[in-house]
Amino acid sequence: MNARGDATVQSMTGFASREGEHDGTAFQMDVRSVNGRSLDVRLRLPTGLERHEPELRRMIAAAFRRGNIAVSMTLRHRDTPMRYRINHEQLEAYVEAIQRLANSTAIAAPRADGLLALKGVVEAAADEDMAMSGAVLLEEVGALLADLAADRGREGARIVPVILDHLAQMDRLRTEIDAHPERAVPAIKARIDRQVAELLSGQPLAPERLHQEAALIATRADVREELDRLAAHIEAARELLGEGGNVGRKLDFLAQELNRETNTICAKSPHHAITAMGLELKAAVEQMREQVQNLE
Repeated sequence: MNARGDATVQSMTGFASREGEHDGTAFQMDVRSVNGRSLDVRLRLPTGLERHEPELRRMIAAAFRRGNIAVSMTLRHRDTPMRYRINHEQLEAYVEAIQRLANSTAIAAPRADGLLALKGVVEAAADEDMAMSGAVLLEEVGALLADLAADRGREGARIVPVILDHLAQMDRLRTEIDAHPERAVPAIKARIDRQVAELLSGQPLAPERLHQEAALIATRADVREELDRLAAHIEAARELLGEGGNVGRKLDFLAQELNRETNTICAKSPHHAITAMGLELKAAVEQMREQVQNLE
């Protein structure tokens, strides 16, 4: 089962919910997805359905590559109110932690309503005579995952134009840096002449040493290679977004490379105006990377 189109750029953030009824048993299922470096799946299934967990995990792995994904499901008899129970094991763990804290800090004793509001203390109670066939379960979970993929796709579609805007800003700044008067050959030559003159103001240098020093100064004075690599990385990022699919890791790598070139431009900057543009460029790269880290 593949819940995603190959060309879709997905966010790792999404939510989906389904409810229905089969053979007198009503069900409610939710799935939440947030950012993650890899795929991490958590399942909370009603009693009797745990045996299907391996297959459900395989379905999720086939549909998604990255993200922390949590699936929960409850069953109840139709026309019967949902029943709840206290998870005493979880409650005792909270109480123990509160007691340890109270021994070292002056805090008020917790109220019962506060304890019951803690996550995992109150949970839906399962009726042992309720069941759902494996085929129905897999069908419903498949539809749930398709809904999640659609939601992640909508969020991805919102993020892509934001990233493209950041790339456009980087390209504009790159062009402005390239066109700055201090980047012109006469300006670079004048700076080299001044620096060579400073070198010669002391003891004379051998011609070979003078040539080496002049070549080193010229290398440090120009950011042509960095600007060319910036242009290549920006174009590569645009192509990845156009191709779609699982581009999050590749875009994150490109963001690191963009940041590296930007740092070098700032370090080699021959003029305060170019430094200012370099810092603005760095900010755009960081903003892009924040968005990229949301993508699968």
